[in-house]
Amino acid sequence: MRRAVSFALAAPVLLLAVTALFPPPAAGADLRSQLSGWFSLNNAAPSTPRLGLRWQPSLSLDRSLGAGWKLDAEMTMAASVALDAPSWRCADAEGTLDPYRLWLRLSSRRFEARLGLQKINFGSATVFRPLMWFDRIDPRDPLQLTDGVTGLLLRYFFRGNTNLWLWGLYGNDEPKGWETLPTARRSPEFGGRFQAPFFSGEAAASAHFRRVADGTARTGESRFALDGKWDLGFGLWVEASLVHGGDSAEALPWQHALALGVDYTFPWGNGLYMMAEQFLVRSAPAVLGAGGNGASFSALLARYPLGLLDSLNAVFYYDWRNGQAYNFASWQRTTDRWQFHLMAFWNPRQSRLVPAQAGDPQVPEANTSFAGRGFQLMAVWNI
Repeated sequence: MRRAVSFALAAPVLLLAVTALFPPPAAGADLRSQLSGWFSLNNAAPSTPRLGLRWQPSLSLDRSLGAGWKLDAEMTMAASVALDAPSWRCADAEGTLDPYRLWLRLSSRRFEARLGLQKINFGSATVFRPLMWFDRIDPRDPLQLTDGVTGLLLRYFFRGNTNLWLWGLYGNDEPKGWETLPTARRSPEFGGRFQAPFFSGEAAASAHFRRVADGTARTGESRFALDGKWDLGFGLWVEASLVHGGDSAEALPWQHALALGVDYTFPWGNGLYMMAEQFLVRSAPAVLGAGGNGASFSALLARYPLGLLDSLNAVFYYDWRNGQAYNFASWQRTTDRWQFHLMAFWNPRQSRLVPAQAGDPQVPEANTSFAGRGFQLMAVWNI
């Protein structure tokens, strides 16, 4: 709730700034909202039904400054309430109210500067993403929700689809992406990305630096990554990262991660889309050293449109080290303003892609909404 409190304190200042920057006669405004509700049931002992409701109002503003420049902003809140009934008798309710997006952007045809609470994500991989540095998007989530980060993002677009990203983050106290330890308080983070055409696709190099809060110690962390995606008649991508924890006393301070994937749409019926991805992650004592602990995962994703409104989806993960399978299937119907989802899952009860063990590479916890075996119904209304 820290963000919600900070937002409440800053609201009067924000309203004054919006009024000054976007006077009604000269600015365009777009007010939208999304209302979603869901019911889920799994095989926990005892079985645990869950009900949830989420309302996400969003206000977008834009103003032309002339000479090809534009100023725009987005303010989005997220209000949600969840109800759990572990024994089908006594229910536990929890509600939250938080800012979801809150940013201001100055842009032209080749340049943009975006400041505030925003989503920053990039990379070529789809399921297991070594470049999942600032978000935790679950490919099984119909709403594709993720927390944002607070900072400044600068992007410049050269001719020929080459682009340069620079960012600085501040005030993000909770772990994000692959992180298991938070960034040290009052400590800035910074990084960048350079992306350019490469053969029949694109390739990029990225880097990020921060200070980590580990108990009373503050240690540095460096991340480097390469990724690329190509169209060879089928899609092919690779994404690799190298992370150094910065603590010389740590036995396995280096982490290597690699994702390799392919996809293709088969001309069967309405078109069957298939995607396969292999993921390897390992902690090691040296940058090129052998040994250490590792894990290997495979993913298979399929999507088939039944018509203009309906589609079927399936996602399968397999953890080769632990011999665990994660299964997910869904039916989706989409109209102009409504979406309906029926989802079934058959997963380990401890929905964690890699158990937390000493020296293990750090892999984010899976979405607990899909833990165990069960189903979920969801309705989404876009207003």
